[in-house]
Amino acid sequence: MVRQAQDEGYTEPDPRLDLSGTDVARKILILAREAGNRLEMDDIENVGFLPASCLKGSVEDFYAEMTKHDAHFKKLFDEAFSQGLKLKYIASFDGSKAAVGLQSIGPDHNFANLAGKDNAVLFYTDRYSEQPLVIKGAGAGADVTAAGVFADIIRAARS
Repeated sequence: MVRQAQDEGYTEPDPRLDLSGTDVARKILILAREAGNRLEMDDIENVGFLPASCLKGSVEDFYAEMTKHDAHFKKLFDEAFSQGLKLKYIASFDGSKAAVGLQSIGPDHNFANLAGKDNAVLFYTDRYSEQPLVIKGAGAGADVTAAGVFADIIRAARS
């Protein structure tokens, strides 16, 4: 499934960036900085789920190692599924602490129905303390990436 996701453009060229939490950590870092916080990648707690051997070597080595650890991944999935939960990689930032990691979430969670390239951000503020403001949209793909790069270029040109 990971290779198919990579082939369809859902992952980074090296899917370990997604599955290790690096990509989502980068995203929470950007959001925290845009909100005016001073944060570095080392400040983000990353609770990984990949066996260490999956992080070594080439992308092809990664795929070979993933196959060796099928039981590990199946156990993670089966434990969540047996409780009616889904697994999602989630980042959080509370104004001082950022964390990323695989979480088991219920069907009522705002992220439960995300599929494919969907990403969502939940904003809890004084006005949205009980029910968050939700922004949802495509988080991967050439068009989304190109739009982001173009916006960055325009912003840099105006500075």
